[in-house]
Amino acid sequence: MKVLLIGGTGTISMAITRLLATKVDQLYLLNRGRRKEALPDNVQTITADIENEEETAKKLEGMTFDCVGEFIGFVPGQVERDYRLFRGKTRQYIYISSASAYQKPPKNYIITEETPLDNPYWEYSRNKIACEKYLMDRYREDGFPVTIVRPSHTYDERSVPLGVHGNGGSWQVVKRIMDGKPVIIHGDGTSLWTITHNSDFAKGYAGLIGRPEAIGQAYHITSDDSLSWNRIYWAVADALGVKLKPYYVASQTLAALSRYDLIGCLIGDKANSVVFDNSKIKSLVPGFRTAISAEEGIRMTIENILAHPELQNEDKEFDSWCDDVIERLEKAKMDIS
Repeated sequence: MKVLLIGGTGTISMAITRLLATKVDQLYLLNRGRRKEALPDNVQTITADIENEEETAKKLEGMTFDCVGEFIGFVPGQVERDYRLFRGKTRQYIYISSASAYQKPPKNYIITEETPLDNPYWEYSRNKIACEKYLMDRYREDGFPVTIVRPSHTYDERSVPLGVHGNGGSWQVVKRIMDGKPVIIHGDGTSLWTITHNSDFAKGYAGLIGRPEAIGQAYHITSDDSLSWNRIYWAVADALGVKLKPYYVASQTLAALSRYDLIGCLIGDKANSVVFDNSKIKSLVPGFRTAISAEEGIRMTIENILAHPELQNEDKEFDSWCDDVIERLEKAKMDIS
């Protein structure tokens, strides 16, 4: 088995790289070669910027693969490029889409692969939908061997899964919790959400490789657990050994007050209660089960972040925004009363 991953060192893909390194005969990563120190010894890196199609084609000349996995294709032009690069050179092409592409607001909180793809709130999701359409057209019209995978909120040891954070990532929210400051939670914290540790996601993904039944099909791969956002934030505070001070703000209010794209990631995603039915992936990969609970995964992540100062990225702009939102809303309450 000879596999090529485009990217291979990100939040979702690093766990897949580590797992496949123990399972396949030859594993290649196509990327810019910036995280080689974290890779298993038997992984081979093809150093190239895939946005430079001509350079990449030369690097891949004469190579064929049993599977190509695409992790950094966000707009249709990128998967159109992949089609040109890998047509006739791979037996399977697995595209990472997104569960945020599913219908928002959902007409049914139980999500299956048959749930319509429709998200008017988030350009990111609409682009993923357009990528899926292009690839499935290529499958139906040209026989391109595509498999679609839709992750939901997948996280790793470098960042805590949260509902509201700034451009600097999750650390500033963790720090606010540690410092005893109020932490903004969208809505009242009771909507349901699903978080999946990347090592669990990797098991489902790996089970699709080399399976002809997966060609022309779409699968989401998530945990079976559905948690309230309150439970997720409480798990962070528990892992830190401190008390959580939640400050609840309606999602629409946050979107209106925000300098960040909270319309997309909240109204178009995290503010909606969803429960994923994983029957389809389990029918093809019978051994697929998620082993890491939300509490355990968050605890592992917190321990790793606290042990690695380089992951503690200050985001003073977001911290200031949180204080400003809370101050403005508290003042509005005083004015009303």
